[in-house]
Amino acid sequence: MKRPPVWLLVAVTATGSLALNIFVPSVPGLVTYFATDLATVQLAISLYLVGVAGGQLVYGSLSDRFGRRPVLLVGLVVYVFGGLACALAPAIEVLVAGRVLQALGACAGFVIGRAMVRDVYGRERAASALGYLTAAVSVVPAVAPAIGGTLEVWFGWRASFVLVVIVGVVVLMIAHAKAHETHFERQPEGWGDLLRSYVRLLSLPRFSGYAFNVALTSTAFFAFITGAPVIMANALHYPPDAYGWYFIGISGCYMIGNAVSGRFTMLIGLDRMAWSGTILALLSSTTLLALGLGTELGPILLFAPMWVVAFGNGLSQPNATAAGISADPRRVGAASGLLGALQMGCGAVGTALVGHFNDDTALPVATVMVASALAALLALAITRRSR
Repeated sequence: MKRPPVWLLVAVTATGSLALNIFVPSVPGLVTYFATDLATVQLAISLYLVGVAGGQLVYGSLSDRFGRRPVLLVGLVVYVFGGLACALAPAIEVLVAGRVLQALGACAGFVIGRAMVRDVYGRERAASALGYLTAAVSVVPAVAPAIGGTLEVWFGWRASFVLVVIVGVVVLMIAHAKAHETHFERQPEGWGDLLRSYVRLLSLPRFSGYAFNVALTSTAFFAFITGAPVIMANALHYPPDAYGWYFIGISGCYMIGNAVSGRFTMLIGLDRMAWSGTILALLSSTTLLALGLGTELGPILLFAPMWVVAFGNGLSQPNATAAGISADPRRVGAASGLLGALQMGCGAVGTALVGHFNDDTALPVATVMVASALAALLALAITRRSR
């Protein structure tokens, strides 16, 4: 089997993160630009996550049935057209619709990247490989908000979407040339079989426990990126690019956590890494909540707890992901899609809650983060009891 190059898997997986994170610093300014309210603008984040969640349910099964390569290429085409719709949007409703279309394309990279890694590596080696892959992918969300904020300051918010389209076209061209097929035992399932596959996976504690752990630890991240730009702009009065520069610490810590996971998972064990990272995320989320209740936060006190959460997620998520998509070797694509759908679906709920209860303080953000971290620990406990 001819393997696709690792750097290409990094690129296709990173397209979705680029589109999500480069847009975030523009959220407060779009309220004024489109003469609307914050909750409406934040739909461009929440519905993006919903689109990624729903799309992954379809892409995972389609890749099991038709192969990874053709499904990936179709997704990248949709991603490019969604970005064009956003860049040309004359109204907030068009922008939100374009974001949904963009999400439906972006989720192909998330699903196919994970599935290709699992096709090539076994369960334990996949955890290590995903750690290194995610560490490399973390470079994009590290720099994307800084790039997006800078582009908005100098050229306006549309420039970010133009850059996303250009990147999408380049990745599509390279994928067409080098994204070799990795799945040859096709599953000719219909939609009824697909639904039964999802029910089967959710009934397996060794899938559902790990999958919900990934989903709920991700919710803390999505809650933070929804609330932090608003706090920085409205409460602390910083320009859009300032959020981007502080955000680099989040992705940097996540990258370090993934690198540690890739280096030590084979030595320490998949489950211990997942537990350690989740407990660390809970402790740091609780610290942010306590700080929000007890003092007026500046940028450092706002971001530092999230840096620690990100490191913890870097330890837990590659291991829980590898364990989850390995629960049923016959349904790797479906498992990857369902895990990703749960991840983005929980993230969408978290962003909606933060947007609804927003009061320009850290309390709504921190509350959602603590609740999701506690639930993530309970999800891991399910896997332990099942054994």
